[in-house]
Amino acid sequence: MSEAESEFHPMREPSIEKVVVHMGVGQGGRDLGNAEEIIEEITGQQSVRTSAKRTVQAFNIRQGDPIGAKVTLRNEDAEAFLETALPLADISASQFDDAGNVSFGVDEHTAFPSQEYDPNTGIYGLDVTVTLVRPGYRVAKRDQVTRSIPDKHRMTAEDAIAFLENEFDVEIDE
Repeated sequence: MSEAESEFHPMREPSIEKVVVHMGVGQGGRDLGNAEEIIEEITGQQSVRTSAKRTVQAFNIRQGDPIGAKVTLRNEDAEAFLETALPLADISASQFDDAGNVSFGVDEHTAFPSQEYDPNTGIYGLDVTVTLVRPGYRVAKRDQVTRSIPDKHRMTAEDAIAFLENEFDVEIDE
């Protein structure tokens, strides 16, 4: 078998497990309400409030205070969102971790086609985290008969870069 034939195998084909879109506002109130409306408009899905893990006196934040909003997208919703969001961001290879996941930011929500600037609302940035997996990854996460994933089957940053460049036609800087 040649090297090219052995390279492709259906069980090695990467896929998107989930995309998490997050807006950190730092405080509750009107700003958080605006962020929730924006993130729900951009993603088309109900958002969930995130709360502070611990008290930070320098920022006047107490543990349990609502400080942001997030949405988790899966399947077709995740792919559709990435087709819109990836061209808006400059992604470099340093933004990928060892497991092939990538995080990037969009500076202004007004960059999305459905959004326009409103002086009453202001401008909000958002963070996007993409989790990529290969078929069979659940073996390491399930409760019963858990096994580790072999090194050859794990996602790497190089695999993730190649997947995003091929699937979404995105240029990733080195």
